[in-house]
Amino acid sequence: MPARPRRMKIPVLPTAIVAAAVAVMIGLGVWQIQRADWKEALLARYGQAAGLPPIAWPNVPPKGDVPYYRRATGFCLEVVSWRAIAGRNLNDQPGWSHIAACRTGAEGPGMQVDVGWSRSSDPPHWRGGEIDGVIAPDSKYGMRLVAARPAPGLVASAPPSPEAVPNNHLAYAVQWFIFAAIAAIIYGLALRRRQKETPGQ
Repeated sequence: MPARPRRMKIPVLPTAIVAAAVAVMIGLGVWQIQRADWKEALLARYGQAAGLPPIAWPNVPPKGDVPYYRRATGFCLEVVSWRAIAGRNLNDQPGWSHIAACRTGAEGPGMQVDVGWSRSSDPPHWRGGEIDGVIAPDSKYGMRLVAARPAPGLVASAPPSPEAVPNNHLAYAVQWFIFAAIAAIIYGLALRRRQKETPGQ
């Protein structure tokens, strides 16, 4: 009489933990696909912003839909402080972009203005005035105005472009799906090995 095949005994708790982890990774992959669609629509809106009429610099920082890559005008009443960050000019040369923290009125958050580029990090001799430029993201203050005409003694900084904003969410989704598949395969192999090594099953 032929031997009956051994029935695999699956451990409940480890299997539940691995199944939950695989489900979470698949969920993260689906979420990244949704984020990729959202980012694509956002970049399309940023691309259209350049063709819209200029706006005045917002007196109150927007909390939701920030008008990035939109042309804007503002007036710097007084330069309160300076900071220099790594930046590039119109010829894509590396150097320093000079950003002025400007007072725009008696109250309010003021305005951050990239007044131009140079090879030195020393602050320029600029005391304020009217600025025309493009609204760019700012990691410290949320947004800043990149001046189209540089301050005296400086070169114009490279204007912000939505083309520099990456959309890597689809790649992240693929990574999560691969992680889920690898985890499931490894656990399946571990169960198979356990069955072979456990006598009496």
